[in-house]
Amino acid sequence: MTELKLNEKGETGCCPRFNPEPWDDKTYHWENKKFIKAKVRTFFYIPLNFGKVIAPLAEKIDKAGANDEARLCLSDHTSRWNMDIYVAVGKDVADEEMAEMSGEFYSKVYEGDFKETGKWCKDFEESAKAKNYNIKKLYMCYTTCPACAKAYGKNYVVVIGEIK
Repeated sequence: MTELKLNEKGETGCCPRFNPEPWDDKTYHWENKKFIKAKVRTFFYIPLNFGKVIAPLAEKIDKAGANDEARLCLSDHTSRWNMDIYVAVGKDVADEEMAEMSGEFYSKVYEGDFKETGKWCKDFEESAKAKNYNIKKLYMCYTTCPACAKAYGKNYVVVIGEIK
């Protein structure tokens, strides 16, 4: 893994620095929120080709002027061998599989090593239950790549659940 250095703005130039406050213990409503849907191969849930999938998508989104202000990328681990990713966009992007999400969502931010994911999901489910939320679908939002997480000194992950 290449070691990244921070520029004069305190950024890596790869992944933007993540602000957890807007996402921690929050609910929000999406109405036909647009995403590009793509597939990533995994081995026992560990992404194998995430960079090779996301880099061309990011370039295409930039060229189309379709960036979403939240720069959100949701992961749906459909099996030990596959994960669907949903990259938020501001408009349709030609030649890409588009998806829309509508409903009420609850999110909570966690920080630490990915090996804590099981513990985070259990805590998320307990927090949702305490708020009387019924989780219909669960997504993970990995906010930075591993190199940027190392450079920033924080590895934030947002767990997002569809609640209505």
